[in-house]
Amino acid sequence: MTDSTILKIRKPGMRSLKSFALHAVLFGTVAISLQGCIEMAVGTAVVSTLAATDRRTFGAQTEDKSIVLKGEARMTNVFGDSAHISITSFNRKALLTGEVKDAEAKQSAEREIAAIEGVQSVANELEVAPVSNYTSRSNDALITTKVKASFVDQKDLSANALKVVTERGTVFLMGRVTSAEGRLAGEITSGVSGVRKVVKLFEYITDEELSKLTPK
Repeated sequence: MTDSTILKIRKPGMRSLKSFALHAVLFGTVAISLQGCIEMAVGTAVVSTLAATDRRTFGAQTEDKSIVLKGEARMTNVFGDSAHISITSFNRKALLTGEVKDAEAKQSAEREIAAIEGVQSVANELEVAPVSNYTSRSNDALITTKVKASFVDQKDLSANALKVVTERGTVFLMGRVTSAEGRLAGEITSGVSGVRKVVKLFEYITDEELSKLTPK
């Protein structure tokens, strides 16, 4: 067998190998693209499901997000780093938590938020106190996580209908709930370790209203 014969035998093999590699790359690319589509579809489905089970209208959900973004921008412009102000909005009702340097700053923050289009009311829970540190905020985040987790397995509560905010160990509960749901949520939250105080800022609805809001 001559060298030229060997080359002739190898060339088809190399072309086959290159063809196989090309197909493998194309297959991988398609698979990744499909995976991205699947993940996007799943992500969209999850978001759609959460939006559907939220007891606010879609318009209210959208407006709440807008209120928070506008409020954060205003707080940064007015106070800079001199205050720590968290803004939460649920069904167009704004909640202010955190720390400011004095009573004047507290009232100023409330005026700024109340002036945002769409805000129906403001619960000003700001404290006149030194700005909280990283450790305090991390502890608050942990408490919030534990409270939310404690709601998940409760058959008489819809975790997605409740919003939980924690500041310096005080837990603020928001949502559209029945009296029974509000009472249960408060009891559960008060039993979570690390919770110093529970403040309920619920919008109460009747059992009849709840039945209309619950997906069939």
